[in-house]
Amino acid sequence: MHIPTARSLSLLHHAAIASVSWSRGRLDLFGLGTNNQMYHKAWSGAWYPSQTGWEGIGGVFASIPSAVSWGTNRLDIFGLGTDNQMYHKAWNGAWYPSQTGWEALGGRFASPPEAVSWGADRLDIFGLGTDNQMYHKAWSGAWYPSPTAWEPLGGVFSSPPEVVSWSPNRLDIFGLGTDNQMYHKAWGGNAWYPSATGWEALGGVFSSPPAAVSWGPNRLDIFGLGTDNQMYHKAWDGHAWYPSQTGWEALGGTFSSQPAVVSWGANRLDIFGLGTDNQMYHKAWNGNSWLPSATGWEALGGVFNSAPEVVSWDNGRLDIFGLGTDNQMYHKAFEGSWYPSQTGWEAVGGVFNSA
Repeated sequence: MHIPTARSLSLLHHAAIASVSWSRGRLDLFGLGTNNQMYHKAWSGAWYPSQTGWEGIGGVFASIPSAVSWGTNRLDIFGLGTDNQMYHKAWNGAWYPSQTGWEALGGRFASPPEAVSWGADRLDIFGLGTDNQMYHKAWSGAWYPSPTAWEPLGGVFSSPPEVVSWSPNRLDIFGLGTDNQMYHKAWGGNAWYPSATGWEALGGVFSSPPAAVSWGPNRLDIFGLGTDNQMYHKAWDGHAWYPSQTGWEALGGTFSSQPAVVSWGANRLDIFGLGTDNQMYHKAWNGNSWLPSATGWEALGGVFNSAPEVVSWDNGRLDIFGLGTDNQMYHKAFEGSWYPSQTGWEAVGGVFNSA
């Protein structure tokens, strides 16, 4: 079997956009312009600053952003500067530290950041150091272990981290090892499992970074592309890994991008990826079966040069974004039916760096 190298991982279309929702009817999007500055657009009944306009929020970055919200009217955005240090900006009614300023958080990183929040005033940020070990920083009224220091979590990885939280004081982190097997570490509120620097092997041999989501306490769903570029899935139900500790369920398809996944409610999953024609494809789990079938995928049109980005702000609502071949941002929404159409996409402007 071919073991994918770092180069084969890089041949895939990767994420180039960050999206987040802080409440029903609200979307915030972030991407890097061709000058490597961060740009922002919001939806709150209409696009701000305009249908195709974007707000410049400063910085010069070497990685795609990661964005998270821990409450209404709150945003936290992270990215790597050209010195590969982590930088942070927050919105709490105004941009902090300023419209175009960013707060330096230290470290030297070899991967884009991944951020998550499990409650009000709580942030957890992860990235790979220059030694490809996982590092972590937390905010809970102050930065831990310090404003510029990072906690080492062990491992040696060949993919950026993927992080999810299913409840307060719970974190689950995933990444590909140098053998391109999936590895997992969890925080249970008091300690790291299996240890402060140890990682649990979950099997598989992958050609894409992982995508993970939780639709409720004690539930995890993880996705990745195998060496055949088919989608694979594993789930945790609170008692055991399905289909087994190291086994994975094949979901069909042949993809040219890392996957994106979201859940709008209990027992619901929506998975997206680019096919070899760079069109967007979709599969859903409705609690009883995979739609359109166990190995089939629904075509959503478009021709893209970045992996999809997806967010949900309510039951039955999906918003999907990707960069077209003109590096402009495109958008499609689902709320009982696809808007603007099954295969159509809405242009929302900008010219962005693709991954």
